[in-house]
Amino acid sequence: MKKVLLVICILSTSSLAWAQATAPSLGTAATFAVLGSAVTCTGPGVISGDVGATGAFTNTPVCTIAGGTPPATDTAATLAQTALTTVYQNALAANSSCTLPLLPAVPPASFTLMPGVYCSTAALTLTNITLTLDAGGNANAVWVIKIGAGLTGTEFQVVMANGGQPCNVYWLVGADSTLTTSTFQGNILAGGPTGSFTSTGGTLIGRVLANGAVTLTGPNIHGTCALAAQGGAGCKNDDDNRDEDKDHDRGDDHDRNHRDKDKDRDHKDKDHRDDD
Repeated sequence: MKKVLLVICILSTSSLAWAQATAPSLGTAATFAVLGSAVTCTGPGVISGDVGATGAFTNTPVCTIAGGTPPATDTAATLAQTALTTVYQNALAANSSCTLPLLPAVPPASFTLMPGVYCSTAALTLTNITLTLDAGGNANAVWVIKIGAGLTGTEFQVVMANGGQPCNVYWLVGADSTLTTSTFQGNILAGGPTGSFTSTGGTLIGRVLANGAVTLTGPNIHGTCALAAQGGAGCKNDDDNRDEDKDHDRGDDHDRNHRDKDKDRDHKDKDHRDDD
């Protein structure tokens, strides 16, 4: 009997680790790489994608905005930040059941999370820690990481493995987020009332969407998820390639049919001349 109970416990833990998370729909916020009540960028640095600020946009010395626009005050940014509050609350509700706690009491130097919903009710500090997000070969795998208070990362590395995509990672942060010389991947939704974002150095692949101010020093932000949402950038998948191949094949068939009809007409004209 003890052996049977042990097996049941192991199976239950395994099924929890693979529980599916629900990716939030970002609505009008999806096209922004950086969004905040005010955005300050101190260069040199690069942001790929649109920058939205409902207040001031300060860019001195200049950060390069590549493939996007840097509005100081923009109607689209205002609509997007209004949407962010709803998106954040909906994401929390849709992922109310946590797969597992995000970290044990004593965080290891490196750890791996399979797709699912992971939670930390308290503030979270990650220093010299590597987090691997392992998709298990599923490119559509989703992670939702809920942090009830603030997030602080120093030399914090987020690594995608086995087909994992940073655009499918959502960090729901209830308060301020601060990253220092970290390599971070995923969408930060700082949707709490005091949800600001600050980064110094490092790299971020994904989005920064904040209710509060965004302060960037020497940033390297790859807003590939936002650019893909605009339809101008992003990788094509195999289905897209197959569709293009089908279109190409249909074009080839049309050309062949056209050539065959031309040949038939040539033969008929020749037969007609021979009869004459």
